[in-house]
Amino acid sequence: MKTLVIVAHPNLEQSKVNRTWMNRLQQEENVTVHNLYAHYPNFEINVEKEQQLLLEHDRIVLQFPFYWYSTPALLKQWQDVVLTYGFAYGSEGNKLQGKEFMLAISSGGPAEAYQAGGYNSYSMSELTRPLQATANLCGMHFLPSFLLQGMMTLTEERLQESTEALAVYVTNPNLRADR
Repeated sequence: MKTLVIVAHPNLEQSKVNRTWMNRLQQEENVTVHNLYAHYPNFEINVEKEQQLLLEHDRIVLQFPFYWYSTPALLKQWQDVVLTYGFAYGSEGNKLQGKEFMLAISSGGPAEAYQAGGYNSYSMSELTRPLQATANLCGMHFLPSFLLQGMMTLTEERLQESTEALAVYVTNPNLRADR
């Protein structure tokens, strides 16, 4: 299985988590790590190149920090211009059909903040529904998300544990879609 990890972090040099994750995933066989902000600092996305990358891989992973209950701006722009009618969805838009899709998300707030009664009132699963719906519209199998929450209190040990866990998770051929 070939996996594409699309990293979207506008300040990757300053990111402890996403930079560490990305560097670790680059060591994996059959994993292509694609840093959107490095390739498109001016938000001018090469749609054909991006669509070709999607076609060449079986599993698509979006890796990003959770910003204002959503993705960073360039990742949203990428979705808008790459996942087009006739390619990703529509009567003839079946190019992503059957591919696996997952999220690898870091958040500043702790896990308990993302639940009913928590600071943010909603679970991460509820807050990522638009991305789950995107996978559904494109005919992809949405896999359970990989989350690392509570960046404010993150220890070096916990970061290393999550990094190794992410590498195992992303490359695990036996994951099953939420259905």
